Amino acid sequence: MTSTPRAVRTRKTAQERRTEILRTAARLALERGLERVTMQLVADELGVRPGLISHYFPAIDDLLCDAFACAVTRERDALHPEGDAELPPTRRLGRLLHRFRGEEFTDLGRLWLNARHLSRYRPKLRDVVAAQEAIMRDSVTALIEDGIRTGEFRTDDAFGVCLALLVTIDGLGAYANDDPAFTHPALDNLLFTTAERELGLAAGTLRNAV
Repeated sequence: MTSTPRAVRTRKTAQERRTEILRTAARLALERGLERVTMQLVADELGVRPGLISHYFPAIDDLLCDAFACAVTRERDALHPEGDAELPPTRRLGRLLHRFRGEEFTDLGRLWLNARHLSRYRPKLRDVVAAQEAIMRDSVTALIEDGIRTGEFRTDDAFGVCLALLVTIDGLGAYANDDPAFTHPALDNLLFTTAERELGLAAGTLRNAV
């Protein structure tokens, strides 16, 4: 008789296991909302005991904060792909605005709404949300400053334009939970027209910069 060889089980390193837990929690936060992420849920998704999750994240607040930061960081990387780095600022901004308005980022909008609401009651999450907001402001401001240097954008307040764009994005994102989706022609191009007006660009410049 021949015996069936046993499958070799590879033990994950502590860093690999922590990363796996964090990515699973981040995915669940995007799909279901931060308040529904529990150690039991993450453990069930991974097929492990809840004690393993609490070993790496002793408190649920630790897990929620790191999961939010992980999800937002991964989505931000998708908004600013490395392949865009060599493009002119106008094309980079146009592509960024198109991504913000894309269906694939609807869950991200919901997550931001969710995190900002929960941060009223969770001081540690409030700090993480504030830190992630600052990173986003810095990245958008830097892009606008690039456009000013190349002469493509006309403004003497890059940070102010950044704030106008992010407030517009947040305002549009406020409808993310509507079912059916709330739509109106006035909203379709609002982000692009706001950016074009603030940067002294002709109508349609950013809408068509893909």
